[in-house]
Amino acid sequence: MAAYLLLLIAVLSRVVPHAPWWSFTAVTGSLLYFGAKRPWREMLAPLAALITADCYLTVFRYHGYSIRWDSAFSWGWYLAAMLLGAALLGKRVTFMRGTAGALLGPTSFFLVSNFGVWACGGFGAYPHTLAGLAACYGAGVPFYRNDLLATSLVLAVALGVPALLRRSNEARTQEALAGK
Repeated sequence: MAAYLLLLIAVLSRVVPHAPWWSFTAVTGSLLYFGAKRPWREMLAPLAALITADCYLTVFRYHGYSIRWDSAFSWGWYLAAMLLGAALLGKRVTFMRGTAGALLGPTSFFLVSNFGVWACGGFGAYPHTLAGLAACYGAGVPFYRNDLLATSLVLAVALGVPALLRRSNEARTQEALAGK
């Protein structure tokens, strides 16, 4: 249930209006968590929810007339993020694995989505040259920073709070067994 609640938070963090400089969403963290906690057969739900949110934003918020090809890069990444979560955090969660997820998730999105914008001529501002690719990645750095922060926060709460509660319960159980 927690994975679906986090997915709802991710969708809301995308569609609820916020300042453009904020760009602080729960998408990466929720996808990593969903992949870690839910079976493969359920991965279509978050994929469909986030694609729908992207289409809504394109048409109604940003007043686009059609979905651009570079969106396919993001949509493919959504699935890859869940697979990364399953591979990295599915069997065993450690601090190092959580940290790796918090770094690999946003970094992979930054690389894939900005490449998609550049390759598909998104926003018409980036020529198909090495300088154009560098400019596209440079424009994405503020969003990358915010995604690193958001993903770290989401994973710290989603993975860390249950671990702390388990440790606390284990300590209380040990105390009770010892007769304290």
